[in-house]
Amino acid sequence: MNKSLTGLARAKYIAEHRDERVRELKKESGRPVVGYLCCFAPPEIISASGAIPYRLTGRPNDTVSEVDAYLEPYGCSYVRNIMAQGLKGRLDFLDGLVISHSCDMIQRLYGIWTYYFPFSYSRLFNVPHQLTPWAQDFFLRELNFFYESLEQLTGNAPDRDALKKEIEASNANRALIRELYRLRLENPPLIKGSEMMDLLLAGSVIPAEEFTPLLREALEEVKNRDPWKPANPRLLVWGSILDDSTFYRMIEEAGGQVVADDTCIGFRVWEKDIPLTDDPYQGLKEHYFVNFQCPRTDRGPGIQRFQYILDRAREYNVDGVIGYIISFCDPHKLDYPDLRDYLKEADLPMLLIDDNYSFTPGEGIKTRLQAFIEMLK
Repeated sequence: MNKSLTGLARAKYIAEHRDERVRELKKESGRPVVGYLCCFAPPEIISASGAIPYRLTGRPNDTVSEVDAYLEPYGCSYVRNIMAQGLKGRLDFLDGLVISHSCDMIQRLYGIWTYYFPFSYSRLFNVPHQLTPWAQDFFLRELNFFYESLEQLTGNAPDRDALKKEIEASNANRALIRELYRLRLENPPLIKGSEMMDLLLAGSVIPAEEFTPLLREALEEVKNRDPWKPANPRLLVWGSILDDSTFYRMIEEAGGQVVADDTCIGFRVWEKDIPLTDDPYQGLKEHYFVNFQCPRTDRGPGIQRFQYILDRAREYNVDGVIGYIISFCDPHKLDYPDLRDYLKEADLPMLLIDDNYSFTPGEGIKTRLQAFIEMLK
């Protein structure tokens, strides 16, 4: 890749060419690459084992008709897109695969993919749907089993000191990301939502030690720029997987500013440090299971999660919320009606965009975004 790029420009390039850098790293280091899907299987464990973690992402607008022979057409379009990347050979650099049971469609992807296209290493990372003491113990054992299983790929036995080191490196990046998010508290914000998404996407496909200098460059660049003008309506984006900054750019072109988010590649996973505990598995359990606000996990009354989103909206002084839900995403669709009503009671309007993981700037979506943002003005 172009090594002359720095900061936000480099992040945008990596986000748009996600496999290029990991192919280079694999060639330079000789380390195996393990693809992971969803946040529950910690990338820190993959790194500590000696492998390179790579978050699997799709390619919006790509054709996926070849997937029909393997997955039902009425299934999650994001999962179908991931499957299409494998069928087209675009993930041929992967040496291993770990998929978390975050939803039934993703678990189905694991079974089909490993049956037809087996990797030298593959694992289904089981995740309970409740937060009972038993469920937390189960998740803790899964973390142990996951780390132990990676030895068959890397040849490295589990090393808790190595894992603690990876957690510390990951937390250093979280501190820098929080600093960037604080710059979005200003009105107008110093960094666009699309730029922040490019940074987080880049961080999901490169090692933590390479992400750190990239974040520092971006932070220095943003601190020394003038604020964006004018001060347009401030928005929070909530919903399904968003692994492309196109949707954020559509909002910006419609006259809005995304200053906060609640998505699984966004601030949801970067907001808090992983607790530094004597047993690193305990800290990972707290971060990726107990504290991770994903609607696929039953935390009791939904009001707890809705209040979490409302608190975020108030902290960033947003004028409205835009929900983005991929077709057939049951966990988020079940949350939406109650979340909408909860925000309405707090005088916070919400717009829902139901999409098939295309991010296509069609006239329908553009018109709805423009109308919503104009209403907020």
